[in-house]
Amino acid sequence: MKKLLLSALAMTALLSCNKDDDNVNNQDVNYSKLPQEFPFSKMATINGVDVINGGFGSGAAAHPSRKGEFYVITDRGPNTDYLNGKKFLTPNFTPTIMHFKINAEGNVEVIKYIKLKNPSGQPITGLPNPVGMGSTGEVAYDATGTVLGTDNYGLDSESIVAAPDGTFWVSDEYGPHIVHYSAEGVEMERISPIGVNTGTRKLPAVLAKRRANRGMEGLCMTPDGRTLVGTIQSMMLVPTKALATNTTLTRIVTFDIATGQTKQYLYKQDGGASDSVCDITALGNNEFLVIERDGNFGTQGGVKKVYRINLSNASDVNGNDIAAVDGMKVNGKALEQCSWDELTNAGIKPVTKKLAVDLVAKLGYEHDKFEGIVYLGNNKLAVFNDDDFGVVDDGSGNPKAKILPKTGKVDKGTMYVVDIQ
Repeated sequence: MKKLLLSALAMTALLSCNKDDDNVNNQDVNYSKLPQEFPFSKMATINGVDVINGGFGSGAAAHPSRKGEFYVITDRGPNTDYLNGKKFLTPNFTPTIMHFKINAEGNVEVIKYIKLKNPSGQPITGLPNPVGMGSTGEVAYDATGTVLGTDNYGLDSESIVAAPDGTFWVSDEYGPHIVHYSAEGVEMERISPIGVNTGTRKLPAVLAKRRANRGMEGLCMTPDGRTLVGTIQSMMLVPTKALATNTTLTRIVTFDIATGQTKQYLYKQDGGASDSVCDITALGNNEFLVIERDGNFGTQGGVKKVYRINLSNASDVNGNDIAAVDGMKVNGKALEQCSWDELTNAGIKPVTKKLAVDLVAKLGYEHDKFEGIVYLGNNKLAVFNDDDFGVVDDGSGNPKAKILPKTGKVDKGTMYVVDIQ
């Protein structure tokens, strides 16, 4: 009888806790104080220019169960163009996840930072991968122009998925890779195109023909938890740079988490090869929101749009052999060699798309980059910019402060909430 009483009390307590958790999870979040900048400190000063510990906004995800909590991720770190590669201004920088919440007062409150680590638990860098491990051919230099090494586990992280089991899936622009990290940020699996010796499960080999710094820019998980959906940023160089002529064609890849099976779909950009398809967030198992943007500031004619897309009637262009380096072909040509009319005549349908929101028209969006989105439900979308650590290239490979033309202030990572159609 005593044991039964204790069990009943335990069950009552458990139900009470679950009810309290549900109340917390379902309560309204106070977004009224947004837009709001993330907190920052100075990471380094180079040639008199401050580099901030920013970059949070290359990708974003909601906490899988706690409403009002989010994860944002940096890319490979502050860099500038230099010769045949990049100057890495802080070479030991570790790509990092920031976990934060919108607290009861409506303010951004950082919960913790999670640095990404290799399988041995050592912090990685954002330095390029070596040949055979996902190299883009970029050479890494330090701020003085001295050549740096490579990192087998280095990542140019661009998007993040927070899984229900507490782990993270992160997409990358090098390999391109999809990397599975533990809740503590330790690498568990790296999934790459065929030929990259980092695991048994592979992405289609054709994805290795992404352009440098134009790899897998977006990643999300379908609501049923079964599939990862990634976006390639721009046209790929298939079969070669000279022969890839369809500048508005880019690809979406899906990865079945249980089986490793992949599919590919075509996406038609409004702009050309210099524009970007960035982050992606799920509305359903076949319906998503994606970013299309250019590189201009919003207040200087920049394009910053979100499109609602659907995969339901799109053609799977994975082909019969994912090891084929040029992927599926039409009339003996790679897809990037074909016009849209030629693809249509071959029965290939891209994903459907329609405008969900124009950020410049809706918000007067002032930033140049717009790289993280999270669907909040009720036709509301959280939006995050990438501030590039507060610096840009001065044209000679050196940093200068990244100034917003509208306000004259240094660009900093900011969270917005906007209504969509």
